[in-house]
Amino acid sequence: MRAISRYIFRQLVIATLFVAIALTIIVSLFGSLRLVDFIINRGLPISVLFELIAFRVPGFLTIVLPVATVAAILAVYNRLLNDSELVVMRASGISQWSVAAPGVGLALCIMAISFPLYLYVTPLMYSNFKAQQFDYRNAFGSILLQERQFNTPGDQFTVYIRKREGPGELRGIFAHDARDPNKPVTYLAERGIATQTDQGMRVVMFNGSQQLIDRETGRLTLFYFDQYSLDLGALTKNNEVRWIEPQERFLPDLLRPGDSANDQFYSTQLIAEGHRRITAPLYILTYALVGLLALLVGDFNRRGQTTRILGAISLIAILQLAGMSLFNLSRETLAVIPLTYALPIGATGVLAYFLFREPRTTSTPLPSDGAAAPGGL
Repeated sequence: MRAISRYIFRQLVIATLFVAIALTIIVSLFGSLRLVDFIINRGLPISVLFELIAFRVPGFLTIVLPVATVAAILAVYNRLLNDSELVVMRASGISQWSVAAPGVGLALCIMAISFPLYLYVTPLMYSNFKAQQFDYRNAFGSILLQERQFNTPGDQFTVYIRKREGPGELRGIFAHDARDPNKPVTYLAERGIATQTDQGMRVVMFNGSQQLIDRETGRLTLFYFDQYSLDLGALTKNNEVRWIEPQERFLPDLLRPGDSANDQFYSTQLIAEGHRRITAPLYILTYALVGLLALLVGDFNRRGQTTRILGAISLIAILQLAGMSLFNLSRETLAVIPLTYALPIGATGVLAYFLFREPRTTSTPLPSDGAAAPGGL
């Protein structure tokens, strides 16, 4: 690669990183709004919020990277035009390919990053995100053991926690168990630890008391304990089986759905999602060529390239809308899937042809030796 190509490529990489980091932070902030509500309502520590956001970052990158690539190409090449650097490059004999090669190289690099993101990293991290969210949503300790609230996991069971300290650490426990209406039991304890077992949730209480009332005789039985284990397994629902969503499946699981009822019912959607994972990175090169075509083909306009940039953005939006429409149709019928491949590949071929084709030149034939030159005596 020539020095000038390395110079342009370096500018593109810097611009892409800047835009990608900025957009990732913005998207992460907006994407975390629902998670903040989820964390607060379940009394989870703030570290869980950052953990869940980290699981979503690869998915955000699949959205951000194409935008960052196009934004970098439009910004860098537009600056080169406004500073007349491209005019000087072409006047010195640099070919169209040498000027456009850094943008194409950037798009290919982002494509190389996007394929593992789409095919492996994003489904892996999203699967971890959904699993953690499911555990926190259904864990007894995060749903029912809220601070300073009378939590009612069942019609005949009430729990009050004065304070929570870390995962499973409880302070000031009050529990009233009236599942046996003839012998309701009240528990008081200074502290406790909530743990999840195969049989369900169990709370181990320390330094407390148990009050048992026999309604038939009206007798109150009170005894103190140093340690007491309260089994809450019957009140939890952690044995629920969660269906694996398409976004958290790997490519083989999408292209070959399982034999379960849900997989068979959503088989068309699963297969369509698998093919979308393959075709989505292809659009990065297509969008990059749109930006290059808009700024590198045609006459230089000293008033700026705003019209061309807006036209490029409009064409990218049309391609994105067409791709989304084909994907939605492919979820209904698999016959549309070949078109989902034809759109980015065909558009890339057409754009590359117009970008790198040789300009037509008209030549005036030289006069023969025996003919007089036009305008001659």
